[in-house]
Amino acid sequence: MTIKVPILPNPSDPMLTKRVKGVDQNGVLQELLVVEERPLTIFLNSQEIITAMTIGDHPDYLAIGFLLNQKMLLFDDKIEKIEFDEDLQTIVIRTLRKTSYEKKLQQKTRTSGCAVGTVFGDMLEGLDDVELSKNKVKTSWIYALAKKINTTPSLYLSAGAIHGTVLCEKSTPLIYMEDVGRHNAVDKISGWMFINGIKASDKILYTTGRLTSEMIIKSALMGVPTLISRSGFTAWGVEIANNLGMTLIGRLRGRRFICLSGEKRLVRDADPKVISDEKPKDNRKAGND
Repeated sequence: MTIKVPILPNPSDPMLTKRVKGVDQNGVLQELLVVEERPLTIFLNSQEIITAMTIGDHPDYLAIGFLLNQKMLLFDDKIEKIEFDEDLQTIVIRTLRKTSYEKKLQQKTRTSGCAVGTVFGDMLEGLDDVELSKNKVKTSWIYALAKKINTTPSLYLSAGAIHGTVLCEKSTPLIYMEDVGRHNAVDKISGWMFINGIKASDKILYTTGRLTSEMIIKSALMGVPTLISRSGFTAWGVEIANNLGMTLIGRLRGRRFICLSGEKRLVRDADPKVISDEKPKDNRKAGND
């Protein structure tokens, strides 16, 4: 059974995909549906911040989430106006607070994110003040989420070459976002949470992408205590998660996973051997980054 989520890119939206032609290994002409990729230039008030490559949906969530996760937009900021120009592919976030980040913009770090992820300033800036909740996480929730998310119609299943991120509460997916970069998908979730006043302390973030340092840092700054991926992880990402006390779970396949941090908060209330002889029903391939 599939689920319905509040926001999900429409696989049939002609603005998000296009058809291209290619020749396969047998010399046979093939026509494929592929994801579109377009630039979006983000401004904070009168200052240009960055141009991001994105599929183009929900530019407001992406811009706000990016600025939040770069610590350029503060959680108590009041957004006065959002101006999106579809022709110029620019979006301006205007706040009551006057802002200027010239010095910070000079400190640029290219991250391991696909679509060229970028972090401005010190990547670890602000983490000392982060206190994540110590919520328990039931394995039954993890198994249910994996099944629901992997059977939800998505842009990935129709065209591939894209990442998904899902905000969840217990075993229920709340909001699903996709983009060419896993960091973009997370930023969209962050922006949606900010606009709708959603608290993060009891939430789970599921991603199809690798658990790198950037992903752990962004999730922590959002206040999400549990991060789950069906993909792998990096050593520094695991180290940061342990230091923050985050529950970090990777390589989730069916009922198989590895808990890398926060194991004491896992509640093993479901038997992982129930389907141990079955192949995980996951049509998505890891390493899509």
